[in-house]
Amino acid sequence: MTRIPRRAFGAGLAALPLPALAQAWQPGRNVTIIVPFAPGGSTDVVTRLMSERMGQVLGRPVQVENRPGGNTIVGAEAVARAQPDGHTLLMAAGTTLTVNPVIHRNLSYRIEDFAPVTLVSTFPFAVIARNDGPRDIAELVAAARARPGRITYGTNGPTTLTNVAMLMVLERLGITMQDVTYRGDAAQLNDFLAGTLDTLVVAGSTALPVHRNGQGRILGWTSAERVPSTPDVPTFAERAAPGLVAESWFGLLAPARTPPAAVRALHAAAVEALGEPRVRERLTNEAQFLKASTPEAFADFLQEQIRIWRPVLSRLEVPLN
Repeated sequence: MTRIPRRAFGAGLAALPLPALAQAWQPGRNVTIIVPFAPGGSTDVVTRLMSERMGQVLGRPVQVENRPGGNTIVGAEAVARAQPDGHTLLMAAGTTLTVNPVIHRNLSYRIEDFAPVTLVSTFPFAVIARNDGPRDIAELVAAARARPGRITYGTNGPTTLTNVAMLMVLERLGITMQDVTYRGDAAQLNDFLAGTLDTLVVAGSTALPVHRNGQGRILGWTSAERVPSTPDVPTFAERAAPGLVAESWFGLLAPARTPPAAVRALHAAAVEALGEPRVRERLTNEAQFLKASTPEAFADFLQEQIRIWRPVLSRLEVPLN
């Protein structure tokens, strides 16, 4: 995915000044971005930072509404069924349109129910060990082989990308560990800090504070490249599993059939917001890679993600619902 400059808005748009883009579509009322997660998480915080600048560009408030539930299905369905007038957006995650369409036989929405606006970021997962546990990837492998299926790792469920990423890691390393399912990062973090859970598999927003505070150590990331905020921490690909990449993403979508002028204006506002230093800093500090894109490039990205993950989910026997 090509990273685009702050004021480059895609083919046919780059020559237009920002005010002209905003005036191409004047929203008749406030714009709402639905976040399919509980308040306070990484997605919620970044969306709220973006919404402030987007509102300035569009000339009216952009509000954030949290609709958690159903592995992001509740929020996604609400946007898929919303009026396609540009006033309702979804901050989707990889689970929303990468995993759910593959594993749910009767999913209440389809990828075709959405109009891509822009990709926001991609991000890897970290495997964290307790301070009294393995000190690097090699020691994790040795410990798991010495105690097959005994070392525990926490995830948010068998159908989440955190668990799928860990299954990919275990498969490539040729080891087995025991999955312990939690409802959210907070619960598994509590057990990890209490010493009853051996390892965590989480995104950067949870992993980095633990690592920085000395409460545990990140053994490796599932990204293709090292995370800039932890330059000393390797990826699994470079140390033990060449080619292994397991990343999720965040992106903005509108309901299908949203007028092109509205999509262009929303895209302009979103990319302008992603150019804000505090938004970029927040994404970087949470081990996310900024990946603003054109709507067309985001649409291609979504199709590519389905092609990548469908055979992986099948091979790893992720349960269908």
